[in-house]
Parts: sequence; C-alpha cells; structure tokens
Amino acid sequence: MDLQYGLELLGTFVFAISGALAVREREHDLFGAGFTGFITAIGGGTLRDILLDSYPLVWIADVKVLYAVFAGIMAAFLFPKFLSKLRKTLFLFDTLGIGLFTVLGVEKALSLGVRPEIAAIMGMFSAVMGGVIRDTLTNEIPILFRKEVYASACLAGAVLYVVLNYFEVDRDYNLLISMSLVIGIRFLAMKYKLSLPRLD
Repeated sequence: MDLQYGLELLGTFVFAISGALAVREREHDLFGAGFTGFITAIGGGTLRDILLDSYPLVWIADVKVLYAVFAGIMAAFLFPKFLSKLRKTLFLFDTLGIGLFTVLGVEKALSLGVRPEIAAIMGMFSAVMGGVIRDTLTNEIPILFRKEVYASACLAGAVLYVVLNYFEVDRDYNLLISMSLVIGIRFLAMKYKLSLPRLD
C-alpha cells in the first residue's frame, strides 16, 4: 500500500469519526451516529462521481474504503471522550484529508476529460461536501456558510493544481505543492482567526 492510498484511507477514517462525533451530544444511537459518519466520509467523493457520471463510486469499487469508514464509526462509538480530547490531532488529520481529497478530486475530474475550471470545483466538492451534508443532518450551520476559511482554501489548492498541471509540473510535486497550499491556508486562518470579508 503506497503512501497516497494510506493517506486516503486515513482521511476517510477521520472524516467518519468527525461525522459520528457530531451527533454524540444529541443522544443518537449507534445507527444514527454511524449513518452520519458514513455520509461525512463518502459524501463528497460520491457527489463528485455522480456529477461526473463516473461509476462505480469510489466506496463501491474499493471495499477498504468501507472498512475505513466502519473503523472510524466504531472508534467514535467506543472512545468518544478520548477522541474528543484529541480535537487538535483530529483537526490536523482533517486538514490533511481535505488537502489530499481536493487534489485527488481534481485529478479524477481531469482524467475524465472535463474542463479545468470544472475540475477545480469538483476537487473542492470532494473535500467539503461530506462536511456540509453532516452539518445539514445535525441541524448545524453548514461549514460553507461560517466565517471559517475552509472551502476557499480547498478551491485555492484546486486552482493551483490545475495551473501547475497545465504547465506540466511533475505530478508528485504538484500534489505536494497544492496540498501544502490548502493545509497552509487552513492553519494560518485558524491560528490568526482569519476569515473572508462579509457580505453586508
């Protein structure tokens, strides 16, 4: 198993945990928490694949993705207090996950022959739409509509990947640079409490 694939499974695992923990204080049972964790983990990639008419969907084609989702759900159910104390660590993994899923989403869209502008949007969708569905299911304001810099960081990384791909930058370098942009923007925004201008 190569590093990229391992990071994909780790990101899926963490997204499943974040979805399951999101309903912890709402007295949901295991099924409710599991469903939310499942949707959070696979929602973005599934929506991307449906919009791109790409089948089979990623979690149908690779059963290990499902195993990562189930492992995240069970971890959230068995160790909720311990995981809640690791919010900074989970934030790190979540940030790494959205960076990776952004560029992988762009890559998949480009491989299917869509225009670069659409590929960038699909990359952003891959990274953030699972969280949006999670927030909607738990009656929270979706993360896209909060002051927090999230989707815009993903879009910036997706656009950079498209640009560097156009100039035929080596794929591995491109992946690393574009991921780093997403991660860097996210960390700086959280550290300095940065946000985009409000529409008054």
